Amino acid sequence: MKQIQIVPLSTPQTITRAAWKAVSEAKRLFLQTDRHPCANPVKEAGLSYETMDDLYETADDFDALNAAIAERLLAAGDCVYAVPGDGCFAQTEAIRAACEAQDAAWSVLPGVSYAKAAFPALQSARLCTANSLPNKPDPAESLCIQEIDTWMAAGEVKLYLQRFYPDELPVSLASMQPDGSYRIETIPLDTLDRRTDFFAGSVLLVPPVPFFERTKYLYDDLCAILERLRAPGGCPWDREQTHESIKRDLIEECYELCDAIDEQDDAHIIEELGDVLMQVVFHATIAKEQGRFDEDDVSDGIVKKLIYRHPHVFGDVTATTAGEVLKTWEALKAAERHQTTQTEAMCSVPKRFPALIRSAKVQKKARKVGFDWKDAEEAFPKIAEETAELHEAMRMGSNVGEEAGDLLFAVVNVVRLLGLDAEQLLHEATDKFVDRFGRMEQLVLQDGKQLADMTLAEQDAYWERVKHTPPENVLSSIVKKEKFS
Repeated sequence: MKQIQIVPLSTPQTITRAAWKAVSEAKRLFLQTDRHPCANPVKEAGLSYETMDDLYETADDFDALNAAIAERLLAAGDCVYAVPGDGCFAQTEAIRAACEAQDAAWSVLPGVSYAKAAFPALQSARLCTANSLPNKPDPAESLCIQEIDTWMAAGEVKLYLQRFYPDELPVSLASMQPDGSYRIETIPLDTLDRRTDFFAGSVLLVPPVPFFERTKYLYDDLCAILERLRAPGGCPWDREQTHESIKRDLIEECYELCDAIDEQDDAHIIEELGDVLMQVVFHATIAKEQGRFDEDDVSDGIVKKLIYRHPHVFGDVTATTAGEVLKTWEALKAAERHQTTQTEAMCSVPKRFPALIRSAKVQKKARKVGFDWKDAEEAFPKIAEETAELHEAMRMGSNVGEEAGDLLFAVVNVVRLLGLDAEQLLHEATDKFVDRFGRMEQLVLQDGKQLADMTLAEQDAYWERVKHTPPENVLSSIVKKEKFS
């Protein structure tokens, strides 16, 4: 059986005895390259070797390169493949797959990483390469980035780090010298790409950053802040809160987020999304203190729900239209909640929903079993019927509230069948009223009058004037004045 052994040479100063023994006793020795300082001991010892440099120069891409290297090694039979660094690189997987496909044996000797060679006193740090940066670093721990081999890679690393660290943060750049030793300089982060002496062995050490000096905070930081506020010595108000005491806050924050979305103001949306997220973490923190659940349980639950309710993405169900997706979603939701009747589905609509939204959702549940008008035209006469019943109730002085509710329900039915949102329409109608009222009041004040001193007929005359002039968004200007005053 063929035996291919991958041997990390690290640097001339850190090559292990086992690595040197394997290299010096190899039946056939391949170097990844002889243009790296780690090849110096091999050349100085006069060992016979071949390199893969020609493949690096002719390969179209890294996949083709790795496949060609694996093919050459297998064709050579028993051999040693000596590589710079610690041997943990993308080619290892290609060589392993090729060996398994041809029933050949393979192994990798342990090696010393560039990071350890550059910073031998470093006790602990998260290791990565410039081509495999973590999605989100933890600024509370050291981060060691290896293989910053070009100016372009340095620029990408800098931009990545600047998302989480201060521009002026002192970082340690270790540059490999021609003899394989390292020169270490401390430089400000924002100057990282202002140099040209990068090499495959270049290593950047980013130190931990104190919490209050970070330029960007992550989800875990929010959790830590809420725990601190709730801890002994934290905020007296936050420590007193319960699920019940802050549940209205969550509703209010959601409405404020909706306002921000309507404004199409990204900065405001970010702020309000943060307020909503804070409420979620607040509830999770309270539950964590009680030993009931924590933020990870919340994340776990929603991820599992999303996977379960998207079998057309994560399973073998086919759904090519939004309508098919919703049908599958509703069926799975009903199964989750063990709903066997449509009444149970209606009862699952939260009673704390705004009344217009709740009534529309209940009506949609009835439609699923065919209990609905064919269209808005067919439903429209119900408004007149309910209007007459309300008028009669007013005349008789009884059941006024009930009949008024029936009229609202009938209006929502027609609006829903028109494909419109009654909640949104009422908001817009209210905004329109406020705008017109504001412009009417401005005209009255310009004429030296006061609305409160006028008769309804006099007020109505001004109202008719503003109805036929373009809106000026008085409501928006008033809201902004209130917000910034």
